[in-house]
Amino acid sequence: MDFSYSEEQRMLADSLRRFMESEYTFAARRRRAREGGSFDRAVWLQFAALGVLGLTVPQEYGGFSEGAASRLIVQHELGRALVLEPVTPCGVMAAAILVRHGSAAQKDRWLRAIVSGEKVVVPAYAESSSRYRLDAVQTRVLHTGGGYVLDGAKVLVWHGEAADAFIVSVRMAGTGAPALFVVPRETRGVVVTGYPTMDGLRAADVMLREVELGAHALVGEAVDGLVALTYGIDHGIAALCAEAVGAMERLIEITAEYLRTRHQFGVPLATFQALQHRVADMLVQKELALSMAYVAAQALDEPDAQQRRRMLAAAKVTVAKAGRFVGQQAVQLHGGMGITDELEVGDYFKRLTMFDPLLGDSDHHLARYCEAMQD
Repeated sequence: MDFSYSEEQRMLADSLRRFMESEYTFAARRRRAREGGSFDRAVWLQFAALGVLGLTVPQEYGGFSEGAASRLIVQHELGRALVLEPVTPCGVMAAAILVRHGSAAQKDRWLRAIVSGEKVVVPAYAESSSRYRLDAVQTRVLHTGGGYVLDGAKVLVWHGEAADAFIVSVRMAGTGAPALFVVPRETRGVVVTGYPTMDGLRAADVMLREVELGAHALVGEAVDGLVALTYGIDHGIAALCAEAVGAMERLIEITAEYLRTRHQFGVPLATFQALQHRVADMLVQKELALSMAYVAAQALDEPDAQQRRRMLAAAKVTVAKAGRFVGQQAVQLHGGMGITDELEVGDYFKRLTMFDPLLGDSDHHLARYCEAMQD
């Protein structure tokens, strides 16, 4: 896979960065996050116009049919700005599931709506006792002749409060196999309870009480649910790795600028060799994370399932470790100001800290890596 920027990719990255710097200012982002408005429909439509939401969606559904390399570029720029909107769960994960496993009718209805920014669709798979295991599903579904009835609850649905529909994992009665259903939010029996997360984003718990759905709501075959959900999670991990690298890059820039302008004993802090070494260590970790983000993007085209699992698990663990190091060093290098809400550094530190538990923490992915090696 070639990760050197093409002319089109460079133009896309430049246009995104200009948009972030002029329209998506950090002051406005912080204000919305603290007021509980982590989703701005106007901004979402601008992302759609820029091609962010339909980047990897086939052209026949309004997308651009780009690959993982272009997605890495986009997520990198979004990470630099700490974007609040649900690009990863909707434009990456849900879109990937529907592109690969959705029916023709689901693609025509939901993919087009995702690309245009009309609808927000997010996966809802975590449960109170699942602990990152995608096959630990207690939500049940009963076949009722021409349709289905869902009963259960999902927790920590990333950006669930802003969603217009959910891709819900369930366990089929009789076979016990995991399956996926597209559940519109307005369906009777769906109750959404939102709450803030530590990094300024929003999550939600979704209750499903005798939710009646037609046969058209089933994603793929009833036995393909785990495969489809894993496919979406894999794309989400690769996108998150690129996003974390963008956040690290911007945080290092902020820290270096602070050291150049802050004076101690009559000279800039940047002249102290010990501090220079610490910034150099941050840069080394960021470059290591960037290399592993490339590995994660490349893994999406890997045909061998075990090799793909190893690559993604290694990338997730390495990038999480690097993000934690860069975030902690940035806070310390800012001194006492680093732990206040006055500076941007705290926002980046929180996002990089929360990168680890998203889509499986380091312990989970280390176990997955070991299992893949044994297999």
